[in-house]
Amino acid sequence: MPERDVMLLWLTHTTGIRVTELAMLEVDDVLYPSGAIKPEVYLRADITKGCRPRNVYLTHARCLAALDAWLAVRLQRRWGFSGADEYRGLRPGSKLVMTHKGQAFELAFKHRQLDGGPMA
Repeated sequence: MPERDVMLLWLTHTTGIRVTELAMLEVDDVLYPSGAIKPEVYLRADITKGCRPRNVYLTHARCLAALDAWLAVRLQRRWGFSGADEYRGLRPGSKLVMTHKGQAFELAFKHRQLDGGPMA
């Protein structure tokens, strides 16, 4: 299983983070400028369900190992690479999770159609 998929599984199952929240996380949400993984991740109101900020905790050893392995893959492939010493050489504002082509995920929104016409 690819490192990204392993990381996604461990993060969702050990922290309770929702998929949409995970897709919106940025590198600086998870890493300190020193490159160390934050044990407590603050989820901003603009990315959470219900627009209420909350914290998730990165404490499970296998989750941390999977996250380390994913960050190593990103560095090897130079996805979101900044070349700076901070944030392990990654751009702090880049999305944590990327597609297999190195691009940020795009969330697809459902547009509902009623009998009376489209609903915004």
